[in-house]
Amino acid sequence: MALSPAGRLVASGSADGSVRLWEVGTWRPLANVQGHSGWVLCVALSADGRLVAGGSEDGTVNVWEAGTGQLLSTLQGHAGAVRGVALSRDGRLVAGGSEDGTVRVSETDTSHVLMTLQGHIGVAFGVALSDSPGTAGHGARLLASGGWDGTVRLWETSTGSCLRILRPERRYERMDITGLTGVTSAQRAALLAPGAVDRRLGVGTTPHGVPSKREVRVRD
Repeated sequence: MALSPAGRLVASGSADGSVRLWEVGTWRPLANVQGHSGWVLCVALSADGRLVAGGSEDGTVNVWEAGTGQLLSTLQGHAGAVRGVALSRDGRLVAGGSEDGTVRVSETDTSHVLMTLQGHIGVAFGVALSDSPGTAGHGARLLASGGWDGTVRLWETSTGSCLRILRPERRYERMDITGLTGVTSAQRAALLAPGAVDRRLGVGTTPHGVPSKREVRVRD
């Protein structure tokens, strides 16, 4: 579901592959737009209510003109279902977060992919674009993405750089288990996943206990 910022329109995505628009107050149906070949898992409306975007299990993001139901662009490239979608305030940019762990930022009028943001481990569930008129000619400066890995990442849309990674305190955050003995590799990984630290490994692991690229495994 999505509400336009002014609260005049509501949009919903369905398992039948469609996106429907209603007028708030009268609840008059305005459009029933088609184009996806799978479930529509997420929807977004531009600030002026002119555009509606839908992300689907078919791995695409569609952008329609809300008033006419005309399909403006289909954004492709994700290797998994699209779980989160966002439109910039001026409707010029659309971002989609996918089960492939990436977030793609594209132009709504040309379908041109401006950048593919990588960093999440697992599904990128939600995305949001901030307003910043005058930044590189686009209506967004920051993008936030939330992932299955338990993190929120803040990105700069003009460069694609990750500015910050936010995550809550985990159960064993910063607990030093460097000298811990009598545990298996699996048990050690189970402690590292919620935040414990083993200085022999140098880097630690991801939030799910998957060793990072620079980690050196310790054999039992």
